[in-house]
Amino acid sequence: MTALICGSMAYDTVMVFDGKFRDHILPDRLHVLNVAFLVPSMRRNFGGCAGNIAYNLKLLGGDGLIMATVGHDFAPYSEWLALSELPLTHVRTVPDQFTAQAYITTDLDNNQITAFHPGAMNFSHLNLVSDSTGIQLGIVAPDGRQGMLEHAEQFAAAGIPFIFDPGQGLPMFGELELRQFIERASWVAVNDYEASLLSERTGWSLEKIATQVRALVVTRGAEGSWIFADGQRREIPVASTARIADPTGCGDAYRAGLLFGLARGFDWHTTGRVAALMAGIKIEHHGTQQHRCSQDAFRERFKTEFGYSL
Repeated sequence: MTALICGSMAYDTVMVFDGKFRDHILPDRLHVLNVAFLVPSMRRNFGGCAGNIAYNLKLLGGDGLIMATVGHDFAPYSEWLALSELPLTHVRTVPDQFTAQAYITTDLDNNQITAFHPGAMNFSHLNLVSDSTGIQLGIVAPDGRQGMLEHAEQFAAAGIPFIFDPGQGLPMFGELELRQFIERASWVAVNDYEASLLSERTGWSLEKIATQVRALVVTRGAEGSWIFADGQRREIPVASTARIADPTGCGDAYRAGLLFGLARGFDWHTTGRVAALMAGIKIEHHGTQQHRCSQDAFRERFKTEFGYSL
């Protein structure tokens, strides 16, 4: 079963400041803030929700197509996708725009200052779900505002079940738009903060939201996740990890696990655990697409972790 993954493609430039922001930012001078941080450590990662989800789904042995808009600077990322055997069929280049970019500076207290340039992502509505063929499953992940609205509408019109994953794009939408997303979606996936914001903005409790879809998935960091489905709330544990290197992209890895489980027809008990283990593997590595795991190794680790075979 092929999944169409609608979402952002981005470069993430991560810089580490060998100090603490609070030692350099004076609270009484914020109105004339002018600071510079020396960052001896820097790395540039391939990221964006669509790219991250597709990468993790590929590791699991799933079949996904990225639908996204990118800029004239996309060549290095394109080469990486080719090496990762991820097709560019529905990745559209907007020639006069940069690919979306996040510039993240982190201090020794793990505080972050981030600047995000959406660039070509703002043109995601130029892509149409109907441009794809053979799609049985989809996801609307964080992307350009108009693109998210239109892709959800197009999935629903085509009768293709999809996950609504608003992520950091959630604040762009008001009550009626969010209710419409939920009513059109088959599943909703959010983290615990987003769940609270979604509930506040729609005026619906989590239990009410769950009645509008086949399942509501709420990830809760180190406390595992909840899956509301069939009138029940299932508790999904986290997977054990050798180390915690970098949480960035764990949510996308989890969503890849959801897509894989849905495509394979797994029950929620197993789908949630596949997603949790994929997120656990990701957190052990820096970057969002630097981890590796063969399908055999994943199945073996799954059995060791959860006590039964996929």
